[in-house]
Amino acid sequence: MFFNNQTLGPKGYTKDGLKPWPGKRVGVHSIGEHTAIEVVGRDRPGLLSEISAVLANLHFNVVAAEVWTHNRRIACVLYVNDDTTCRAVDDPTRLSAMEEQLKHLLRGYEDDEKAARTSFSIGSTHVDRRLHQMLFADRDYEDGTLATETDYHPSFKPKITVDRCEEKGYSVVSVKCKDRAKLMFDIVCTLTDMQYVVFHAAISSDGPYASQEYYIRHMDGCTLDTEGERERVVKCLEAAIRRRISEGLSLELCAKDRVGLLSEVTRVLRENGLSVTRAGVTTVGEQAVNVFYVRDASGNPVDTKTIEMLRKEIGQTMMLNVKKVPVSSAKAPEASGWAKMSFFFGSLLERFLA
Repeated sequence: MFFNNQTLGPKGYTKDGLKPWPGKRVGVHSIGEHTAIEVVGRDRPGLLSEISAVLANLHFNVVAAEVWTHNRRIACVLYVNDDTTCRAVDDPTRLSAMEEQLKHLLRGYEDDEKAARTSFSIGSTHVDRRLHQMLFADRDYEDGTLATETDYHPSFKPKITVDRCEEKGYSVVSVKCKDRAKLMFDIVCTLTDMQYVVFHAAISSDGPYASQEYYIRHMDGCTLDTEGERERVVKCLEAAIRRRISEGLSLELCAKDRVGLLSEVTRVLRENGLSVTRAGVTTVGEQAVNVFYVRDASGNPVDTKTIEMLRKEIGQTMMLNVKKVPVSSAKAPEASGWAKMSFFFGSLLERFLA
């Protein structure tokens, strides 16, 4: 159960009043009765716990959040309000203190050779697309920290090629990988943010696998003529596909919402040696629903003993549901016989990415 809205804002809120803060490791924006906080940087075990502790100590209540990690990078968007007034925080002193403390958690980041600056406008951006943009601008697709086959099951490894369609003047991007929800969304968002225009697509699926082809040109009308361009597209699409992939366990927690709840839960996870790879936080009425995908701090599956410790520690105050994320090792079927559909992009693409 993940936060999934049509605009960058908590449920029921729109882009009104949102102002972009380009080029920031930590960005703050006002959205209706909430304050939106963006954080991007180098990931490490316990970082989400530290971020939520800073917010709790400054009397910010987290009402919604989405967190992604990939290639040792983290991007998160959190929606908070004042724990007393339940309204957006507009005190410059408090906001400045919060920014400085969050930046301190990302210490050493500005000296990181991978440091990048984002200048995407987020006025009406879907939260999932915004997370793609943040990690893309942070260059999480770079070779230096690409995931190895020990980090991802072989069945998850996408097969991506870029060829030329000489007679039509297009470049053809072919993607074959394990199918999942929002796969097409992730691919099209990435191509669009890389300044490519999708003119036509052919989508096929059979069982757990998908095959997708995109006929694209650069916004200036050029095709991908250099090997460097093609390699970059392959790397960026592979990163976009893998950002949503989570193996191991998902922990679903439901409790009465209260200030500091996210800080408390992530502290318990950290103290039990668990690392959060992806998270979603929602608040519905007085109920908070948190979903965490976790591994142990070394990236290995979580053992039964740790789960039992979690049940004892937090099971008294909230509902805890533990699910194993399935991993398929089946071989990919032959392409022949797949159900296929083809369509043209245009105004449809604009609505799709709205």
